[in-house]
Amino acid sequence: MTAPAVRYARSGEVSIAYQLFGEGPFELVVVPGFVSNVEASWDQPEFRSFLARLASFARVVFFDKRGTGLSDRVRGVPTLEERMDDLRAVMDAAGLARPVIMGISEGGPMTILFAATYPERISGAILYGAHPRTAWAPDFPWGETPEALQDEVERTLRSWGTREFASEAIRWFAPSRAADSAFMDWWARYLRAGASPGAAVALARMNYEIDVRHVLPAIRVPTLVLNREGDEPEPARLMAERIPGARYLELPGADHAPFVGDAESVLQAIEEFLPATAGAVGQERVLSTVLFTDVVGSTERAVSRGDAAWAQLLRRHHEVVERQLALFRGRLVDTAGDGVFASFDGPVRAIRCAGTIRDLLRETSLPVRAGLHTGECEIVGDKLAGLAVHLGARIAAAAAPGEILVSRTVKDLVAGSGIAFEDRGPHTLKGIPEAWHLYAVQSLG
Repeated sequence: MTAPAVRYARSGEVSIAYQLFGEGPFELVVVPGFVSNVEASWDQPEFRSFLARLASFARVVFFDKRGTGLSDRVRGVPTLEERMDDLRAVMDAAGLARPVIMGISEGGPMTILFAATYPERISGAILYGAHPRTAWAPDFPWGETPEALQDEVERTLRSWGTREFASEAIRWFAPSRAADSAFMDWWARYLRAGASPGAAVALARMNYEIDVRHVLPAIRVPTLVLNREGDEPEPARLMAERIPGARYLELPGADHAPFVGDAESVLQAIEEFLPATAGAVGQERVLSTVLFTDVVGSTERAVSRGDAAWAQLLRRHHEVVERQLALFRGRLVDTAGDGVFASFDGPVRAIRCAGTIRDLLRETSLPVRAGLHTGECEIVGDKLAGLAVHLGARIAAAAAPGEILVSRTVKDLVAGSGIAFEDRGPHTLKGIPEAWHLYAVQSLG
């Protein structure tokens, strides 16, 4: 099979490179790992064969994430939300209806978040060699320590894209090919074509901050988790246990790259899974970031200002809120006189919306507090309900005047945004059985 043409999808102001190939009965989007280059992928015989085999049973989209490969380079580090926007733009440009999305390695967290947030856009998800987080933690002993991250950063800046770097990386990426000189040369070229040393370091640091473990129970589409038995399978097992109804397959071998080693077992698992994703998926629950705001001391202010002046201030409040919700793609779910309940499809936009509302209303002598939480919500008509909604309201109630408080789940999903937090420690929230760790937004990035 010859390499397909490179096309571009427009995502906001960014162009995303992608390829569309295959005539199979199913739709499949391949979300690549750490760095990629869709053209250079076809230069490696095993990679070419892997992609051609996918094309034999699916209509495939393969793309470079923003900042890597043939996609536009960008300032800063892309957030998971921006990457989800790019995925939707590519799906729309390729004319895909409801594909299965396959997140490989570092592409896993974005795939997890997309599957939970937009179940109506996909028919299923595949996670290959993916981890829900990168950093070590007492409850995640397979992660990377800060010292190991620093070593990785120094090694990347020193020798990224060289044969020396490739020979070290290949020990975990494709150990079965460690003695293959031609493969090593291609891998070094592929890294150079995928990202610069600085971009690679920025991506590594951003990935280190991500934790999507709390999102896993919110995935409600058919999900297949694949991992090779010699490639640290414990995080994959954890994900499969926490995703409702997920199927887990542990395949032979130790190669991290799916196209190396026994690639046929990976391809066969994908081909057998795709028919199981056919059919409509209910949308009774969805992952959402909920925002609650409240005007501080509203009763006292109403009394001191009088009914007419207070009514005018409330109109100003509602105008500001409605305008900012439109700008940040939020949806007004409900109002309660001097506060609002809104939902967003991403926590970065929600935080920045809350911060802008707070700052604009402060100028009109209306101090507000806000609380945010990302969690699975029940869809009840045009409303949202469930524990996540109660948590958002309780977090807002715990905020001080002018403060924006968020749950740890929110904090763990905004890596790369530049938003800074101050640890507020665990809080016991009214009506919530367990303590929740909260963080105050210090800057909007």
